[in-house]
Amino acid sequence: MADDSASAWVTLTSSDNFSYVVSREACMVSGTLRQMLGSGFSEGRTGKVTLESIEGVLLERVCDYLYFHLRYKDAKEVPKFEVEPEYALNLLVAADFLDV
Repeated sequence: MADDSASAWVTLTSSDNFSYVVSREACMVSGTLRQMLGSGFSEGRTGKVTLESIEGVLLERVCDYLYFHLRYKDAKEVPKFEVEPEYALNLLVAADFLDV
């Protein structure tokens, strides 16, 4: 069996059991995920992270932002990352937890 720690993909699972397969590179945008995946934690070995405090609809937007950050990190002109007002506060809390 192959060692999943070298996998280019990570599965992020929300509190309501929605799963998103995200590139490991995108996950490294988050300080929290970087620590979990880059250390001896089981998440680093399995490539699976359960985020019990983040609902699926919010985790989807977090994943969108991780890719948005990768795409525009060196750009001179960055478009606005739109956030729906009804999710703004909870996304702010999730972003703080994930250190993004």
